[in-house]
Amino acid sequence: MQNICNPDINKSSRHSKITGNFSENIVLYFLSKHGFECANVDHTGIDIIARNPNNNELMGISVKGRSRNDDTEGQYLSIPNDNFEKVDKACKAFGCIPYFALVIDENEVIKIFILSKKHLLELFPMGERVSAWKMTSKWVEKYEKDPKIMKIISNYKIANW
Repeated sequence: MQNICNPDINKSSRHSKITGNFSENIVLYFLSKHGFECANVDHTGIDIIARNPNNNELMGISVKGRSRNDDTEGQYLSIPNDNFEKVDKACKAFGCIPYFALVIDENEVIKIFILSKKHLLELFPMGERVSAWKMTSKWVEKYEKDPKIMKIISNYKIANW
C-alpha cells in the first residue's frame, strides 16, 4: 500500500512524547472498553493500574510505545533492563502484578500486546542491556496464538492528508 504522506518529512520534535501519551491512552481505552477498572498513574515504573474483571488480578502496567517509519517496520522493541526493576518496585508499593503493554504503530497497523513481566522474560530474557521484543511477522504470528498475551490489532487508513 502506498504511503500518501511524504516519506521525506521527519516526525515532529515532540513525537516521542506524543507517542508515549497516545500509547498509554489507547491501552487505557481498550482495557476500559473490555471491563477493566483502570487509571493512568504518574509513577516511576508503571503507567497504568488496572483490575482484570475476569480474575480480579490487580495489574501494574508499564507501557512501551514505538512509532515505526515505513523503512523500520519489523524492528524489535527494546526494553532496558532497569525497567524491570522499576516495575517491580512500583508494583510492590501498590500491591500489583507487573505487566507490560507494548504498542507498535507501523504500516497503518497498531499492534498492542499486554502480558505479564514474567511471561515477557520467559519469551525474551534480559540481555546484556535490554530485553528485545521481536516484531518480525513470524514472531507476531506466535504472539497471536499465545493465550498468555492479550492482543489488539487495529488497522487504519490515512485517506487524505
